[in-house]
Amino acid sequence: MSIIDLIKSRRNIKAFKPDPIDEEALLGWLEAASFAPNHRCNEPWELLRIGPETRAKLKHKSDFWGAPVVIALVSKPGATGIERDENVMAAACFAQNFQLAAHEAGVGTFWSSIGGLPHNRELLGVAEGYEVIGVFGIGYPAEVPIAKPRMPISAKTKVLP
Repeated sequence: MSIIDLIKSRRNIKAFKPDPIDEEALLGWLEAASFAPNHRCNEPWELLRIGPETRAKLKHKSDFWGAPVVIALVSKPGATGIERDENVMAAACFAQNFQLAAHEAGVGTFWSSIGGLPHNRELLGVAEGYEVIGVFGIGYPAEVPIAKPRMPISAKTKVLP
């Protein structure tokens, strides 16, 4: 599949099969994700593998749609506001790379913002200054939703003199 087709066909999955994810494959997708652009190559991302006890305490409304693996992605703090923003953007690029690598292998992801809530930050042990980029359910899709319509990019493009 071309990268364009891969990007256009990736979806946020809301129904997973219970089939386990191969650990070596998961680590491979995360390794590929680490090639995301990041200022000064500081690799500001950190991962938290969420076990059953923590997952239950997070109380996600759908329990991450039954995904067999749940991981939180956090971004390290920056010394300045600009550095903090750069770290968050780099970690978001890491997330996109990871999702595309998993999707290429037929594995789906669900990106949730639940980890940013104050009580969930505490449950996850997220230190002051770190940003929670997302909590990801990972597994084989039981169903893949159809794409929602997008505005033409020309409607979002402004040409400057």
